[in-house]
Amino acid sequence: MVKTGRIILVLIIATGIAGCTWGPSAPPKTQLEIREFQTRAFDTKDQKLVMKAVLAVLQDDGYAIKNADKDLGFISASKDIDLGGGPLWIWGTSGKNASRWKKLRVLEATVNITEAGAQTRVRLSLQQKIMDNLGGVVEAGPVNDPGVYQDFFVKVDKGLFLQKENL
Repeated sequence: MVKTGRIILVLIIATGIAGCTWGPSAPPKTQLEIREFQTRAFDTKDQKLVMKAVLAVLQDDGYAIKNADKDLGFISASKDIDLGGGPLWIWGTSGKNASRWKKLRVLEATVNITEAGAQTRVRLSLQQKIMDNLGGVVEAGPVNDPGVYQDFFVKVDKGLFLQKENL
């Protein structure tokens, strides 16, 4: 019986180790690569039209606009996402850290809108903070997922089309 237990234990450990990857992780993106997926050019010289489309997309996505300056082509906005939940149980609640969990994701967006010849360029930059239930920052940093930016620019493109067609 003891041999069977040891064999099972060895198999469990071997399976756990086999699932781990030991190779190098992907190299971090360069600033140029990040700027490339954060920026999109639209075929219009009307900076005001583009700014309105960007504002509409941000509001549709639940962002609260903090600041907008049409002369600078600058917008800042933020969005709070409740991560809900909490601990499944609290064990030994006498300690301060006994009942902490990720509670809130705060997304902060800054947008720069610039005329560039016959086009208007839009650069979106997203930062995120994960906050715990006590208001402390658990994680913070830039959002570097190209898909997030692509989704945003698709919505802006659709918004520009609707505005041009007066729909």
